[in-house]
Amino acid sequence: MKILITSGGTTEKIDSVRGITNHSTGNLGKLIAETFLAQGHEVTLVTTKQAVKPASQPNLNLHEISNVESLLTTMEGLVKTHDVLIHSMAVSDYTPVYMTDIDELEKTEQISDLLSKSNSENKISSQADYQVLFLKKTPKIISLVKEWNPAIRLIGFKLLVDVPKEELFRVARASLQKNQADYILANDLTEISPTQHHAYLLSEDDSFEAFDKEGIAQLIYEKVVTHD
Repeated sequence: MKILITSGGTTEKIDSVRGITNHSTGNLGKLIAETFLAQGHEVTLVTTKQAVKPASQPNLNLHEISNVESLLTTMEGLVKTHDVLIHSMAVSDYTPVYMTDIDELEKTEQISDLLSKSNSENKISSQADYQVLFLKKTPKIISLVKEWNPAIRLIGFKLLVDVPKEELFRVARASLQKNQADYILANDLTEISPTQHHAYLLSEDDSFEAFDKEGIAQLIYEKVVTHD
């Protein structure tokens, strides 16, 4: 099988030296990739420069992206040519539009006037005590996958923070249905540490539990190869 995996976390630039990112290391995506590679599958890993990666090997193809725009461009063609997508990347929900200081904001009659601007300098001045950063929503890559390739098997990920199990399941299954996924890996940040990663792999009707990253990788592998 041709397996497409995303891992790591995107970074959205504010200027040439600043950006908005997240804490994703790519460790789980790396383990998932290594699990499939060990069984002879062809793996394409879309990841970031900062993320950890498997060692180079013949069946591994690497694509490095930086932000949501580059991810979108890279993913469309790859999704069309793969059998399975395991979308574990932490994708930025918003991207910067314009950053300004309080004085400019107070002088502006319509906020919409600022939203049509963009910062032209390479490095925005840090003289002001307070800055206001305007963000706009990025495209949801997972929502486009089945448009690009209706036949691809899709495993998505949903991370929430400190919610009851019932709420985690409800939100994850809503994502599964909305994005026509086969499975969603549901996890809570409070149950992730250097020594554990408690998660549930959910389908429409079933749930399967894992307690560390190795267990998650093996669980995903088993469900993909058995088509269960």
